[in-house]
Amino acid sequence: MNQKIIKREYKNKIKTLNYYNLKYYNENISEITDAEYDNLKKDILDLENEYKFLKSKNSPTVTVGFKPSKNFKKAFHKVPMLSLANAFTENDLINFEKKILNYLSKDKDNNIYYSAEPKIDGISASLTYKNGKLIRGLSRGDGKQGEDITSNLATIKDIPKIILSRDFPSEIDIRGEVFIQNSDFESLKEKFANPRNAASGSLRQKNPNDTKKIPLKFIAYTFGFEKGLKINNQYDYLNKLSEWGFKINPLNKLITGVENLIQNYNEVEKKRTDLDFDIDGIVYKVNDFTLQKRLGFVANAPRWAVAHKFSSNKAVSKILDIDIQIGRTGALTPVAKIKPINIGGVLVSNASLHNEDEINRKDIRIGDTVTVERAGDVIPHILSVDKKKRPINSSKFIFPTKCPSCGSLTIKEFNLTTKKKDAVRRCSSEGYDCDKISIEKLKHFVSKEAFNIDGLGKKIIENFWKLKLIKFPQDIFKIDFKKIEILDGWGKLSAENLRHSIENKKKISLERFIYSLGIRHIGLENAKLLSKYFGTFTKFKNLSLNHNHKELLNIDGIGEIQVNSIKNFFSNKINLKVLTELEKVLSIHLGSKKTSGLLKNKTFLVTGKLNGISRAEVKSLIEENSGTTVSGVTKKLDFLIIGEKPTKRKVMNAKELKIRIINQDQFLKMINKIS
Repeated sequence: MNQKIIKREYKNKIKTLNYYNLKYYNENISEITDAEYDNLKKDILDLENEYKFLKSKNSPTVTVGFKPSKNFKKAFHKVPMLSLANAFTENDLINFEKKILNYLSKDKDNNIYYSAEPKIDGISASLTYKNGKLIRGLSRGDGKQGEDITSNLATIKDIPKIILSRDFPSEIDIRGEVFIQNSDFESLKEKFANPRNAASGSLRQKNPNDTKKIPLKFIAYTFGFEKGLKINNQYDYLNKLSEWGFKINPLNKLITGVENLIQNYNEVEKKRTDLDFDIDGIVYKVNDFTLQKRLGFVANAPRWAVAHKFSSNKAVSKILDIDIQIGRTGALTPVAKIKPINIGGVLVSNASLHNEDEINRKDIRIGDTVTVERAGDVIPHILSVDKKKRPINSSKFIFPTKCPSCGSLTIKEFNLTTKKKDAVRRCSSEGYDCDKISIEKLKHFVSKEAFNIDGLGKKIIENFWKLKLIKFPQDIFKIDFKKIEILDGWGKLSAENLRHSIENKKKISLERFIYSLGIRHIGLENAKLLSKYFGTFTKFKNLSLNHNHKELLNIDGIGEIQVNSIKNFFSNKINLKVLTELEKVLSIHLGSKKTSGLLKNKTFLVTGKLNGISRAEVKSLIEENSGTTVSGVTKKLDFLIIGEKPTKRKVMNAKELKIRIINQDQFLKMINKIS
């Protein structure tokens, strides 16, 4: 790899990090998880270590946080508020201690005592006291200067305004973390993604009276500038903070030896589920202040401290309940309602239990203490059960043999491919006989790849259903907008906008219409094959009259499983009535495939997460411009579009076959969507 490419990659990563810092520190938005952020930061540091010619003023080695917002006055910290280096493994801690001993010229038998302090996931703040009186409060900002948020901080009850103790320094910057307890966050979760965002947003309100309404807490843990502090070590300082009226973390400990640090780390991680606030690791500080001064700092972090992060994708929680959710195809999916826990910067309160077999195999019960895993975009799931912590009165979870929604029998179908019964249990009712299935079918009907009706999302469908405004798909096109106008959160204009959106969708292609019906095993690709075969809606509908379902096996790509699903669909009287009613209000056409366009005769494949655009939309844009999409990397592929975290195998195969690899912006330029 030449220098030019390396520099470009480095600059892109720095630019991306800077963007996420802006969102996180100034806009209270976490667009990526803590784990993804840490990995990005590590990538930059690894590049800098490997290639000494790389340098940037925005490198994480020289910056902290982000520049203060323009909404508040700025003020300089007398002593900078620095960030901490991260440790993830026991080996990282061994190296951390080894560097300390080498720097101090001590042998490995010397015992270094550490103040081990659980790291609260909140907002850092610095409080300046002069002669015992709080005179100013600053945010971290970029570490050198922060925002003056004194009035807002003064509303927090945990922060003493006057300290009368005789041994309190004449001047000192008390530093700590502002946060919101998880129990208090329950009433705020509709407005904020997680407790940290809620704390940050509350502190940045221009009117302190608005901040006063939010139940903010403050825990103190260090100091910046000091004049007259007569304490020799961190642990004594923490105890003194408590005497002065500050809240300190109840899990703080004085520890020596890496083995003991690891033991404490494991114990605290298990206690996370019992805490009413989020912690994302443990900070270890060399306890002796004299040694701290000797060790000093490297770049923007102290040599004498490190943050030992908890697993970025796992956490321990407790199952409060097991809820059975019913999907569009009747599948019964068990979901664990867990005590909310922060995993990688995301507050998780639900975890998938997959199916009945999974519950039985792991013997998962209500009240169990469990390890929850959340990896990337994967839905959080239960990894294991700590049976030692199981309540004495615990009883085995019995999966329902009748549908919780309609009371129909639940069944496990025989799979012709595996020659076994499916793991998934399903409601045996067909069509719209089951309320829960009906709601999910309606959500599917208006989804992006189906009718794509703007302003008619999942929550609105649920609300309209509860209000008995809709029950079947045809009801959407007969909605009484006068009733909608007077609903909470609506009005004449928003009701009119919805009416306009629905009117615009009365004309639809046959393939999208077939897909919108939510027939089991009939995805968009199969819907395209069926639309080409039938040609008109009338011929498709007449399948219910001629019952010649076997003829569908002549369609390349349609098998017995799909044919049986179509047969079941047409054997249901309510489904046939839905088709008849929709025919009255819709214009259903075959849909013409463009034969000329910017992407004519070109094939595309997308891998990785795109920014601000779904794969479905990209696919639609490709087809609108006469291109086609494929499902795998072959010699027939012309372009591989890559987003964030692309599948490495696909990228590698594309390079081997010399297929052109492009990013999202390059693709959009190809179709003149950006200049």
